[in-house]
Amino acid sequence: MNLFDVYPLYEVTPVKARDVYVYDQNEEEYLDLYGGHAVISIGHSHPHFVRKISSQLNRIAFYSNAVQNPLQKQLASSIGEQSCLHEYELFLCSTGAEAIENALKLSSFHTQRKKVIAFHGAFHGRTSAAVAVTDNATINAPLNSQHQVTFLPFNDTKALEKELATEDYCAVIFEAIQGVGGLDEPDEEFVYAMEKLCKKYGSCLIADEVQSGFGRSGTFFAYQKYQITPDIITMAKGMGNGFPIGGILIHPDIKAKYGMLGTTFGGNHLACTASLAVLDVLKKDRLQEKTKTLEAYFREKASEISKIKKVKGRGLMLGLEFDFEVSGLRKQLIYDHHIFTGGSSNKKLIRILPPLTVKEKHFDYLFDALKEILENN
Repeated sequence: MNLFDVYPLYEVTPVKARDVYVYDQNEEEYLDLYGGHAVISIGHSHPHFVRKISSQLNRIAFYSNAVQNPLQKQLASSIGEQSCLHEYELFLCSTGAEAIENALKLSSFHTQRKKVIAFHGAFHGRTSAAVAVTDNATINAPLNSQHQVTFLPFNDTKALEKELATEDYCAVIFEAIQGVGGLDEPDEEFVYAMEKLCKKYGSCLIADEVQSGFGRSGTFFAYQKYQITPDIITMAKGMGNGFPIGGILIHPDIKAKYGMLGTTFGGNHLACTASLAVLDVLKKDRLQEKTKTLEAYFREKASEISKIKKVKGRGLMLGLEFDFEVSGLRKQLIYDHHIFTGGSSNKKLIRILPPLTVKEKHFDYLFDALKEILENN
């Protein structure tokens, strides 16, 4: 049997990993500045993470949500502490796309409406409703067109109010820092207007923090740069440091009913243990706070290369924008210098999403490699 061929693959086969490095079958070392799509938050194979997972595996790995699991309440408490969102409630699932699906479904239950507003450049996932609110026609199948979605540009308050005034929309979903879309951010004034208009016309505001959450942006959630209160917050990726886990935080104005949401694997014992280990390390090593210093250093190093036209993003969710398409540059980085980076729908942008344990010396290595490549091209 062959694999269903939907991924263009680099000719690299990692077999082990440690902190910010991965190693292939020939023991070649690669610097991981992409973290597997921002998934690796506290470093590959972190000793505390490995110990906690191993210990839990020796007790119980899984049982369904039909029974008590105190680890879920412990995880809710820890997320509340580090995010300062104590009043929210937690629903656990297994992936970012599942988090988006549940957020949209919950907003529809709450408002009894069907339509959704999303934004140009948005990427929210690949499952039914999640892909429908993703601004990429090539990955939307005809089946997904059943969802009623309106795409708007960031920062067009008049267009947003015109749509919301119809009172047909259950939700507005946004990324405070777009991921796949290329690290674009809405203006501060628009963010506050968006929240105000959602309240005025009775639509839920969903903050998609699947990629930007768990300290990556310099705040626990990227939207927390602003003084707003989303109705629902989605999270996944860095939440489990590679173990599949996702979730949504739900404002207390939205009331739970038995059966309205459900999941088989979400919130299992191993998943909760993985996320609790991540939170332990984030707190103990102050990784969220360190992202700000590392961002400043990254920007300083980028300013030394004239061919870098712009640095985008915040914290350790960063991008380097050039005036040419970067696919060839990224291939040279991985094959000639053994550095993993990421692409985006902006073909002129390299995404940098390293483990939060990255250090200045790792950025030095990146920028030395970039200088060498750019000088020789």
